[in-house]
This record gives sequence, C-alpha cells and structure tokens, in this order.
Amino acid sequence: MRRVTLNISVIGTGYLGATHAACMAELGFDVIGVDVDPEKIDSLSRGELPFHEPGLPELIRKHVDSGRLRFTTDMSEVGAWGDVHFIAVGTPQVKGGTGADLTYVDAATTSLVRSITKSGALIVGKSTVPVGTAARLYDLVQQQKNPGVELSLAWNPEFLREGFAVEDTLRPDRLVVGTRTEADEAKLREVYAEALGRDTPWVSTDFETAELVKVAANAFLATKISFINAFAEVTETVGGDISTLADAIGFDDRIGRKFLNAGVGFGGGCLPKDIRALQTRVAELGLDHSMKFLDEIDQINLRRRKKAVARAFELLDQDVVGKKIAVLGITFKPLSDDVRDAPGLDVAARLFNAGADVQVYDPEGNKNAAKRYPRLGYVDSLTEAVKDAELVVLTTEWNEFKALTPADLQDLVAAKRFVDARNVLPAAEWEAAGWTFAQLGRKFNG
Repeated sequence: MRRVTLNISVIGTGYLGATHAACMAELGFDVIGVDVDPEKIDSLSRGELPFHEPGLPELIRKHVDSGRLRFTTDMSEVGAWGDVHFIAVGTPQVKGGTGADLTYVDAATTSLVRSITKSGALIVGKSTVPVGTAARLYDLVQQQKNPGVELSLAWNPEFLREGFAVEDTLRPDRLVVGTRTEADEAKLREVYAEALGRDTPWVSTDFETAELVKVAANAFLATKISFINAFAEVTETVGGDISTLADAIGFDDRIGRKFLNAGVGFGGGCLPKDIRALQTRVAELGLDHSMKFLDEIDQINLRRRKKAVARAFELLDQDVVGKKIAVLGITFKPLSDDVRDAPGLDVAARLFNAGADVQVYDPEGNKNAAKRYPRLGYVDSLTEAVKDAELVVLTTEWNEFKALTPADLQDLVAAKRFVDARNVLPAAEWEAAGWTFAQLGRKFNG
C-alpha cells in the first residue's frame, strides 16, 4: 500500500459517512469518524451497523482493529489533527415541505470550523445539497474560523448505490470536485490518488456544477424510470410487451437499457427527495418552469404504486377485505434495508388499509418497516408469508424472489394468484402452471 500522510475526519457516521470513513482507512489513511450519537459511536467501534450494507461491517472491524479507524463524539479531537474533513451528514426532505433540510449540514460545518486549530485544513462537503449551499458555507467558514487559522472548503458529491457502496467508494466510476483554488484540488487529488492511478475520470469544476451534478444524475435516472413506466401505462391498456419494448429501444446506445425496467417505480432516501428538493430550489431562483417536468415524473412514479394495488384488487375480484395477501419485499431495492419512500411498503400499507390481512417478508427490511408501519404482519420467511395466501405480490426484486418457480409455491398458497410488480418472473411459465398472473406493463385480461 502506498504511503499516505493526510489525516482524515468524517463528520456524520450514517450510511454515507460510515462508508466513506471505512474506505478512507482501507486506502491507508488514519481516519476519525465523528457523530453526536454516543450509541452509534459505540456500535461502530464494535463494527456493528444500524443499517445493512454488504461488506461494510467487515471493513470497519478490519480497520478499527488495524488502528487506522476510530470513532468519537468529540469534535475537538479532530480540530488540531485533521488535514481533510469530510462533511457527510444527511439532508432529508424538510418536514411539511419539499425542500432539503440543511440543519445538519449547517450545524456540522459550524461546529467543525470552530474546533479546527490546524492551519491549512480543507473541509469537503459530500452531502447532497441545493445549489448555492457550498458558496454560502465557504463564506461561513471564512467568517467563523479561528484567528490565524487558514481554512478552505471544497465540494465532492457522492455517487453511492446502496448495496454496492464499498465498491463505489473504493473504485468510483468518476470523481467530481468543486474547488476555488489549485491547492485545494491538489489535496483532493492526494486523497484520491489510488483511484486516479487507475485512470478514474476526474472532473474539476466550480461549486455550483459540483452541487448540480448529483441532483442532475438523480433527476435523469428518475426520468428514465418514469419514462418506461409511462409507456407501461399505455401497454397495460392497448397490449404489448413493455420489457420487449425496453429491450428494443435499449439497443440504441444513445438510450441504453439500464433503468428501463417498468414496474412499481423508484423510492429510497435519494431519488424522491432529490427531485423534489431540486424543484423547490429552482422555484426559489425564479426558474420553476425549468424543472416543472419533474413534478410529472414524481406523479408517474406514485401512480405505479396505485397500479400495483389495483392489480391486486383485480385478481381478487375487487374484494380484498379479510383476504390473506403475501407481500414479498418492502425495501426500495434489493441488497438494502432502506424502506424510506419504498414502493413495496406503500403497496402493503394500502392493501392493509383496504382491509386485507397482509403478511410481509423481506430478507433485510422487516425491522425498519415495522418501525414505520407496525400494524402490518411481518414474518421471517418466504414460506411463512405465502402459507395459505390468496394472493402473492412481489414488490422488491431480491434474488430469492427472482428465482421462484410455480412449483415452489403451489402447495403453500390457498389460491394461485400472483402480481409481479417488478416484471422479473416469466409470465408464460406461471400461466402455463395454472396461475392467474399479472405484471405491471402487461394488459390484464383476467
């Protein structure tokens, strides 16, 4: 491993921060993770995570044991020690609104600046923020830094995929940095020297572009998902195969096949909140017409959840009251335990509220879902979920569910009815086995 000399702190040890801290230690840096929550710090120090991310607990334990990684609640510990300080706190959707809540970013930056006594340190924002935030924080840093201490600020957006966060941090597909000085860029090049040695694309730009890159990427992905789901609304009415349509247009390299999977839509803690926050921010700038299309993107996405519920009603002859329905998967995507704005959880809740007896099974998400919606029935296995079910609804494409065959379930269920809301199972095979089988994007003829 190459010799590194920079000391790195990561402020905020949630999903982004814990991952970044562990990966910086893996790259050879001495790292301190800082958080205000003592219980979280204690858990991380034992290599225990409050969320599911493959490979991350092992990486944290490895470097806690190696001595390169430790966690603290004391911000002053990093003030005289750190050379580069990453801000990695959350920016949730503001309560009662659609904008980004910058409370945690502002508080973390202010507390950090006041603690720094080592001149020449660089503060690097990684949180997803509205455009204009970095410039405002740069001024805050200059105004509140300790006398005689030289400090600067840069912005370095993250592009992590839940389930692949370690890989995405250690081997990113691109690195974007917004800086105001060549010295700040040089310091970030030192941080990311290993990735740059593999010819990882490096985009050096201004604050505003760096802030916009992340939300632009998420807005584009949300648009692509909702685009194919808008066509699914058409094929559900006139007929046609939405998956074949996606394959056909995906061969065009200007379009590509990724994210053209029709189904119950997107969710999670990023795409929904980021497109809403972007609309709010551009409206503040007097440019609400520029991103007006994102409101329809949001609405198309939410309609997919209603359509999955409608399919369930169709298969049960419009009467779900008292019917046992198995919902398979309630995280917003596989390889995650994240149920924030998760389509599957929304579908399960809607069916429950309509009077159904809903039994939910997810390999990782039950515990978090139970905190958000405790009235649902949560079970520990697929077998328990589908036992005596009058309808099975697949809403998250875990491998366990994608591998299902009609024979796996036919002796367990009370009735052979299935809604594949992710379009991952071969419809012809299930129909040939006597199942009433519906998918989103396919015309349903009963």
